[in-house]
Amino acid sequence: MSAPMTAPARLHLMVTVNAAWNLVNFRRGLIAALLADGHRLTVLAPRDAAATELETMGCRVVDLRMDRKGLSPLRDLALLWRFWRQMGRDRPDAVLGYTIKNNIFGALAARARGIPFLPTITGLGTAFLSGRGLQGLVEGLYRRAFAAAPVVFFQNADDRDLFLARGLVRPGQVRILPGSGVDPVRFPATPRPDHPPEAPVFLMIARVLRDKGVVEFAEAAGIVRARWPGARFRLVGPLGADNRSAIPADTVAGWHRQGLIEHLGELPDVRPVIAAADCVVLPSYREGMPRTLLEAASMARPCIATDVPGCRDAVVEGETGFLCTVRDGADLAHACARFIALSPEARETMGRRARDRVERNFDQAIVIAAYRAALAAIDTGGR
Repeated sequence: MSAPMTAPARLHLMVTVNAAWNLVNFRRGLIAALLADGHRLTVLAPRDAAATELETMGCRVVDLRMDRKGLSPLRDLALLWRFWRQMGRDRPDAVLGYTIKNNIFGALAARARGIPFLPTITGLGTAFLSGRGLQGLVEGLYRRAFAAAPVVFFQNADDRDLFLARGLVRPGQVRILPGSGVDPVRFPATPRPDHPPEAPVFLMIARVLRDKGVVEFAEAAGIVRARWPGARFRLVGPLGADNRSAIPADTVAGWHRQGLIEHLGELPDVRPVIAAADCVVLPSYREGMPRTLLEAASMARPCIATDVPGCRDAVVEGETGFLCTVRDGADLAHACARFIALSPEARETMGRRARDRVERNFDQAIVIAAYRAALAAIDTGGR
């Protein structure tokens, strides 16, 4: 797997994110590797069911009260104070940050405390998709927060180039990661399901948000099933997400009643549903590097995704899957029709190429090595 740490230092690391489940779902391998290296980890995040699993792994978890989707200046100032207070209490050697508010306000607090902060941009979020006013405010916060960061990790070149063009980071700070990586052993290549070619299962795994393209997924399902009634569209992901673009539960229930999609809810392990799918779909409006597409590719499943930053990095058009136009249910349906037209042998070849690409470029060992290198370079100033 991953190489041993390049520096003998054992550090107290704080990891902050807007939900503990984010670390368990997306960064379990990194957390385990840092603990195995002898580092002491404090997780600062809103406590949820995943917090117990992090504690079992060996992390200390500190509950962080925060409004993840709100725009209240007073609540955000209170969040900044909580970061500043907790960092003062714990005095970590470095802080790893994920998700927008934790990156911005965590970095501002760490800068005030003189603690190195290493943010990872996993996507730009609604702020960069909703208009100039809010985007300008967020850009100003990023510019100030990241000024002292020794390293800023990005998961695709588009996000990196945007931050550089806006002057939010300096060229010497930036590093690109292949997403959060995937464990090819935990997500092994699996045989294709024995479905008739004209009756495939299309699977989407995502929070039920408008920005993830769930509406377009339902629209495409209606178009495709009108021609191939045996085709099935399955959606895995939680309802009621704490996000401004969350889709109401009654809307999803209506799609289910119409026979457009099967909503399976949130699952603790997505491997069985990926194994039962012929093709995995993500019509998102923008991503950092979509973990679900990497997991599907690791299991030798072709993917369909929108031609947007992040998604187009995970899918090679015509080789490991197909790309479609963003916010366009009809074009997504066309991509699904292209998949249905493939022979079983062509689908097999596409899945094999997807798996090979994950092994070469997206193994989580690459991500772990990058964090180890960044931590080894940090001057802790004798703390």
